[in-house]
Amino acid sequence: MSQKKRFLLRLDSKLYEVLEKWSSDDLRSVNSQIEYLLSEAAKKAGRWNQDKDKSKD
Repeated sequence: MSQKKRFLLRLDSKLYEVLEKWSSDDLRSVNSQIEYLLSEAAKKAGRWNQDKDKSKD
């Protein structure tokens, strides 16, 4: 399993509240929810080629 990159993310408190509720509804942590939403957006935008990603492991 590849290591995950750590970084600081500053969010508006209202946005964090929305993410907190959403992640709870989806039975995820806020961190996992953000990661899920970003990966889905990258796939939808055609920016994430999973075949290339798998070859790096």
